[in-house]
Amino acid sequence: MQTTESESLYKNLEKLPVKKLLKFINEEDKKVPFAIENCLSDIEKVVNAIVKSLKSGGRLFYIGTGTSGRLGILDASECPPTYGVSADIVIGLIAGGDVAIKQAVEGAEDDVEAGWNDLQRFDINSKDFVIGISASGNTPYTVGAIQNCSKNGILTASITNNKKSILSKESKYSIEVIVGPEFVTGSTRMKSGTSQKMILNMISTSVMIKLGKVKGNKMIELQLKNNKLIDRAIRIISEELKIKRSEAELLLNKYGSIRKALKGFF
Repeated sequence: MQTTESESLYKNLEKLPVKKLLKFINEEDKKVPFAIENCLSDIEKVVNAIVKSLKSGGRLFYIGTGTSGRLGILDASECPPTYGVSADIVIGLIAGGDVAIKQAVEGAEDDVEAGWNDLQRFDINSKDFVIGISASGNTPYTVGAIQNCSKNGILTASITNNKKSILSKESKYSIEVIVGPEFVTGSTRMKSGTSQKMILNMISTSVMIKLGKVKGNKMIELQLKNNKLIDRAIRIISEELKIKRSEAELLLNKYGSIRKALKGFF
């Protein structure tokens, strides 16, 4: 059975011209969406469960190490400006803490109790939902966190890139996206990381849509944090109400948000 650590199909990479390196990397990357397609029903179950948890007052946690942890933090950090949710609704945790976002913290992923300890700092409870992210599915930090969540009645899911891993077995819901050996053997920041990023995009986007943060295909709860977002908000109001930009800007200034500006018209 091939895993993320299996020997690469490509040999003597250092001898290949750049054009061929890029071509082969691209060919491997093309396999990722098809691997995800095989997991859509599993992703659907996770999204439905998260929506139920958040509607009941719970929070969504992503937890992982290395690339997996960073991707969770990235997705969590993009939810407030994009969908207007509080920063404490979707939370990303990484082994080694904030320092590990920028540089590796040696040994952090091997502590089986550290993940659960990190979650407890947020007063994790049975209303919450936790997703463990791990390419191998065997990382002690992430596995330990999910195991303790299950023991304490907290719903869990996992995103892994190997079949029948410990993490998959310990999670209530499991998403196993099998991308095969990496272009550079064991470099799971490549196809595995790409698949995780795509799935996290799918999960958070679908959840926010089902929570009413999107109208049509427009982000009606985006935060007006910079000129680009303000311009987008004006454009959304103008398009939705079919009014001039200047009129849309007046409405945005008056109500302070897209949703409130549109509310009186629908």
